[in-house]
Amino acid sequence: MTDKMEIKRKQLLSKRCHFTLGLMCLFLSADAYECPDTCYCENRTVTCVGTEQIKLPLELPRRTQTLTLSGKNISVLTDRAFSANGTGVDLLALSLEDNNIEEIKSCAFCGLPELLSLELSYNRLMVVTPDAFNELGQLRYLYLRNTLMASGARQLRSALSTDSLSNLQTLDLSGNRLKAIPLSGFGNLNLTTLILTNNSIATLDKHDLQKLNEFKEISVHLSQNPFECKCDKLKDFYDWLKNSNQCVDLETLKCAQPEEKKDKPLVNVCKPQDLGSYVLLGIVLALIGVVFLMVLYLNRRGIKRWLNNIREACRDQMEVYHYRYEQDSDPRLANVAV
Repeated sequence: MTDKMEIKRKQLLSKRCHFTLGLMCLFLSADAYECPDTCYCENRTVTCVGTEQIKLPLELPRRTQTLTLSGKNISVLTDRAFSANGTGVDLLALSLEDNNIEEIKSCAFCGLPELLSLELSYNRLMVVTPDAFNELGQLRYLYLRNTLMASGARQLRSALSTDSLSNLQTLDLSGNRLKAIPLSGFGNLNLTTLILTNNSIATLDKHDLQKLNEFKEISVHLSQNPFECKCDKLKDFYDWLKNSNQCVDLETLKCAQPEEKKDKPLVNVCKPQDLGSYVLLGIVLALIGVVFLMVLYLNRRGIKRWLNNIREACRDQMEVYHYRYEQDSDPRLANVAV
């Protein structure tokens, strides 16, 4: 009886092992089967590099954490472009550099709730819909280097205003010929780094500076911009540079205009503290003038006597000269003398 029970127990254990192994094989085979064509999948990383066409929406293995897609001729990022099966993907990093992307449609990144980093640099974005970044509540890093056309830059302002980017910390907008910060405000963001290098920014106006002042811990990069160093027109900007430590590359900022100040360090050409020096000099001179007037007032009687004495001395001297002149000019006196 005991032997029969032991045999049944072993048979049951063997069936469980076979069932578990079957599930594992099925899971692994399914995961491998989901690897897109013309892509390479390994260790939760999917890499698709080349000039071949790729079809969107793209179905990814459920456990994919990193996707690199480059060198493809993709003009439009469609709705749920990276979750074709309709379910969420565990993607943490998505790189879409150099794909000729021109348009990002609404909810293009929906189905990627865990995404932390999104790279969209070196494309040709002309259309960015207001809901382009929906459902990216965990996104920390957004890179948009050398990718915005004029129309895309204008539309980006509303796309970045979504509450879905409430955890965004780093925003790279370098190399886009921007003349102002394309943000309507920072209230919906948690930015700690804003990169605006190599754009067309001549100055930051009061509106931009007020937005930046709301975030004391933010680091702003402004080098390689054509700053216009007309100090009388840029007082607010210079005051911000002086009183705030938000611009981390202050020492590298250079003037582009006017011509006589070109390539000169901005901090040396237009120093905000110069105005204070002139004010201080004016106060010192005013104090000296007040002291001088007080001395004159306190010694007014002595000064009056001194002036009277000088006047009397001058009058006596003039009388002597007048008497001698009368003697020399009278001919009778001259004959007597002969």
